[in-house]
Order: sequence, then structure tokens, then C-alpha cells
Amino acid sequence: MRVVIVTESFPPDVNGVAHCALQTARHLVDRGHLPLVVAPATASGPGPGVDALAPCPVVRVPSLPLPGYPQVRVALPSRRVAAAIAAHRADIVHLASPFVLGVRGMAGAARLGIPAVAVYQTDLAGYARTYVHAGEAAAWRRIRSVHAAADLTLAPSSASLRDLEAHGVPRVKLWPRGVDTVRFRPDLRDEELRRRLAPNGEMIVGYVGRLAAEKHIELLADVCRLDGVKVVVVGDGPSLSPLEQALPGAVFLGRRMGDELARIFASFDVFAHTGPFETFCQTVQEAMASGVPVVAPAAGGPLDLVAHGRTGFLVPPRDPAALRDAVWSLAADPGTRASFGAAARAMVEGRTWAAVGDQLIGHYAAVLSGRKTAVAA
Repeated sequence: MRVVIVTESFPPDVNGVAHCALQTARHLVDRGHLPLVVAPATASGPGPGVDALAPCPVVRVPSLPLPGYPQVRVALPSRRVAAAIAAHRADIVHLASPFVLGVRGMAGAARLGIPAVAVYQTDLAGYARTYVHAGEAAAWRRIRSVHAAADLTLAPSSASLRDLEAHGVPRVKLWPRGVDTVRFRPDLRDEELRRRLAPNGEMIVGYVGRLAAEKHIELLADVCRLDGVKVVVVGDGPSLSPLEQALPGAVFLGRRMGDELARIFASFDVFAHTGPFETFCQTVQEAMASGVPVVAPAAGGPLDLVAHGRTGFLVPPRDPAALRDAVWSLAADPGTRASFGAAARAMVEGRTWAAVGDQLIGHYAAVLSGRKTAVAA
């Protein structure tokens, strides 16, 4: 199967869309398929080595930094997208979080008569509420118009699927995300690292992710004030400076990746996620694979991931007191932390990227079969 993955983000970017697109390409190659990735150019331009570790060829489209958030690149209109789809002789086009580049991919696929699968990954309506305090209806109109043109839309969580259907998006099915259970595992817990992060033996509460307004990381301020608790923040983004002021005593490690990130995850005692707009929330799965109990908002992706009272706690979104109290209950009960962590690891052991990648290939096959049946009719 020849697949073109048109993605709004791709490594070296570090975010959920980029990571999922990379894992998808890797799995397709592993299964003997022929993917091609189309993605925005990086800040440094094409340059040698930018895509040296990619599992397949990558076509880069000119891009500009998003105003106010230069870590995010937005693709410019380009004929390269349709040209790449045609040149690859694609059987199917995979649109990862289509918004700008994905719209070009959708149009190119339609002109060439190639089926398209759109993967919903970004809560644009939530971002509109956060950054412009308006525009939620317009964001949903955009989402609906883009996804309605696809042969199939794949939602990462039950909450996302319900949102899409409620806003009139047709042909939606569930496709969750995988987790690397080999890289992220409990036995990487590092006592020396823990002593450096919490020299007084505090319980470590970790957050991993982008430092941006929509993540509402400032909700950890009350957790920072708990006796015997040390908050550790991993990631970077435009909110770094205000968060350093808002979270007294927290340790900021910046962006960490790969095996180093896995070691940090396993060295947490509790993982706390604060963002209420997560369509999935990959870092929750990575914490669970690391054997760490999770406290997360009862909204979006975490509703599917966290078994309340068994692998962690779900708390009302944007409620700092509820977040603090859930963390404190775990701080006071090491036995519960251990049992929650073991249950979390057990819950995700079957959620490998290979397993969900095979599900994706099944979705592709169903779309191609449907197209053939429609043509035959």
C-alpha cells in the first residue's frame, strides 16, 4: 500500500501530532508498506540531517512560525502537496490533524480521486476559547468542513468521537494511540535522579508537555505548596517564564526526550496533567507505562485512559483544589500509589504502537474496499 501522510507537524518537532505521524510511518514501513510524509519545513530549513532518522522519504513545504508561539510552524500554500501525492502514486492519503497543510492534502487527494483518512488530534475549539476567548463556533465550522470531505475521520478518544458527531462530522470511528512499553517502563526508576530533583526526600509530582496557556499548568501552584511534595516540570513553550513565577519551588527541566525522558517518567511518584482540551493525552499513557499513578482532568482523552480509583484520579477540570487534594491523598498513602502504578502499567501493556498501527491499516483497507465497491456499483 502506498500511503502519503500529510501532517501539520513532524520531528524534530515535539508534540502529539508529530509523534503519532512518526510512529505511523514507522509501522507502515515495518509492515511492508510504502509511506511518504509531507510536513512543514523546520525553522532551520531543509539542511542536512533534518530528516536523516525518518523511516521514509519526507517532503518539506515552506512554513512560517506561528505568531506568539514560534515553536509551532504553519505551512504556507504550496503546490508541492498535490505534486507529492501524485508522484508517490498514493493509494490513500492520511491527513494528520488537518488544518492548513491537511486542507491542501485533502484537495489534492480529491482532484486525483484518491481516498483520504483524516485523523482528528487537535481541539481547535478549545484553543480558540483559550487564546481569543471567542471563535469556538468558527473553529467547529472549520473542523466540520475539513473532515466532512474525508472518506473517514478517526477520533483518538470516546470524548472526541462524541464531540465530532455532535458537531455534524460524518463517518467517524475510534482510533486510539499506542505507547512504547519497552522504552517507558517502571524499572527505569532512578534513585540518584530522584535525590537530585528532591534532595529532602519529597514525593515527586511530575508534569510533562508543552508549556502553553491551554495546558493550564498554573493549576499546580497549590500542589507546589504541599508539605513534602516537589513538583517537576518537563517541557518548554511560551508559558515558561510566567510558570516559573507561578509555581514556587518547582524544578523546570526543559525539553527532554528519548531514554532520558523515560527515566524521568519512571522516577516520578505521581503524574499530574492539567490541560482540559486533550483529544487523547499521550503523556498520560507514558506515565502509566512507567508505572506511575495519574491525576488528570475528567475531560477529553484522560476519560478513556485513567480508571478512577484504580490507576489514578480524575478531577473536575480547572479545579486547583480538587487537583491538590487528589495529589495529597496519594502523597499520604504509599500503598495506594504502588497499587495504582502497577494497575496503570498492566492496563497499557497491550496498547503498543504495533497493535494500534495494525488497527489503522485495517481502517485504510476498509476505506479502499468501500471505494472499490462504490465504483463497481
